[in-house]
Amino acid sequence: MTRSRSLLWDDVLLILTMAVLAGCGLIYEYLLSHYAGRVLGIMESTIYAMIGLMIVAMGLGAFAARKIQCAFNGFVWLELIIAFLGSSSILIIGGLIALTQTFPEILGAMFNLPPDAYPRGGIFKQLSFIAFNSPYFFGLILGFFIGMEIPLIARIREEIHQKHLKNNLGTIYGADYVGAGIGAAIWVMFLLSIDISKASALTAALNLIAGTIFILYYWQKLTWRKTLITAHAVLLVMIIAIYQFGNGWLSQMSNLLYLDKVVYSDKTRYQQVTFTQRNIGPEQDNIINFYLNGRLQFSSSDEFIYHSYLVSPVLAGSARHDNILIIGGGDGLALRDVLQWQPKNVTLVDLDTELIALFTAPHDKLPQSLAKAIEGLTQKSLQDPRVNIITADAFLAIDKLLQNQQTFDAIIVDLPDPSHPDLNKLYSVNFYARLKQLLAGDGLISIQSASPYHAKDAFIAIGKTVQAAGFSTVQQYHDNVPSFGEWGWTIASKMGAAPLTRLKDLSELPTPHHWLTLPMVINAFEFSKNFYQNSENVPINYLGSHAIYQLHQKAWQDQQGLNNAHLQ
Repeated sequence: MTRSRSLLWDDVLLILTMAVLAGCGLIYEYLLSHYAGRVLGIMESTIYAMIGLMIVAMGLGAFAARKIQCAFNGFVWLELIIAFLGSSSILIIGGLIALTQTFPEILGAMFNLPPDAYPRGGIFKQLSFIAFNSPYFFGLILGFFIGMEIPLIARIREEIHQKHLKNNLGTIYGADYVGAGIGAAIWVMFLLSIDISKASALTAALNLIAGTIFILYYWQKLTWRKTLITAHAVLLVMIIAIYQFGNGWLSQMSNLLYLDKVVYSDKTRYQQVTFTQRNIGPEQDNIINFYLNGRLQFSSSDEFIYHSYLVSPVLAGSARHDNILIIGGGDGLALRDVLQWQPKNVTLVDLDTELIALFTAPHDKLPQSLAKAIEGLTQKSLQDPRVNIITADAFLAIDKLLQNQQTFDAIIVDLPDPSHPDLNKLYSVNFYARLKQLLAGDGLISIQSASPYHAKDAFIAIGKTVQAAGFSTVQQYHDNVPSFGEWGWTIASKMGAAPLTRLKDLSELPTPHHWLTLPMVINAFEFSKNFYQNSENVPINYLGSHAIYQLHQKAWQDQQGLNNAHLQ
């Protein structure tokens, strides 16, 4: 009876341990793939590649577990290794990337070389490539060791029972699947919203606890016991340090990748937010650059070019400006330009509540000098009483607007590029067709449409998709925004005259802009000869097809060296 009870407690311990470790393993997959997606800039394919790679590595680890002679000792050492790799991998990756990106500048400064002569080719380029792809290496190694856990736990159970257990693997795998599901839920509900270094430290702590419990519970079956205890104590100190200071270290390493001084960096639930500042002399204001997940969103030096083209043509060509809808634009800059047209009401829909709060009340979180600069840019547009802010996924939010039978005199879509499948749906026929229902008959819609130079097919696909959504006339225009290069927009009418025709009927912009003129807008509709020659081969983006996402992803991969230039 006593032995039976002892075996029951052993089984409970081992099965619970397997469930906890399965959750940890899944979280490590998410942590590494999430961070790799930020680093490489291609979130979706990176996540899938990382998870697939780790699953393969886990299979290899399961095979390799047969070589471990003592399952008890092997398991404790295994949890030490996993805890170490799990807690430190992201910091090591960040350090490698920062080192390879800044080393050419250090050498250039040492030998007094001009910036365009810094050594970035040859071995330096290879080292940079290795550093940026190091997440895959750590995913492979970590997956290999995680894969050893199930075979070792299964062996330990049979050694304790001193016989072959008929349903041993089924029991262990059952605990593994349940634990993985719980781990996924913890990731979504809790860990995704905290700093990535804290999340890795907390997860690694569970591996360390599992190892510690095994030392205490199976003390007599272990060798090198003092060494194991010492290693656990040292690793505990390291994990506490990573939890406490890891985010600061990671931020400092990430900040080295930016050309200008990083003055603020933080993480919202959905994205990494970074502000940089460039001092160009006592006579002029500092240049503020704003990045999301390492990609430039605007520069204070030329954001007015982008936003003037996004806002002025669509409002100049619409019959009225009383009720305006903005999709995206949580930084308040497009809204600032819209308010100059004296609308009665503006509805702004953006998903990221924390981002909106940052730009609504910058003095609450940002350094005072930066907050003052942001306030100067936005002109407190998000605090205007005429503005109704809806913090929700635009794909779902427009259904509520339709249910309330709302219509808008003009619609402005200021969303990030379709660099993720979740954004791809906001560039689909389904989405544009529902926006068409919200648009007044004599109104226009404008859509930021990526670069017609660097992502030509994605740009054309946006125009074709809007056309397929049933708009009467769809046209596109472009101009140079120095911080981005050649940039493009799409404009469409629900019925009546084409947008360009309406603009040509004007003598000047109804609301003058400090930089943009009507002739500049009209000329922006001209493209190079044969620009649309192969447009029939460009697909339309239907919901679920991911056509625009794939086109944009291909363009990003082709131009990655150029698009990452702002970080170097």
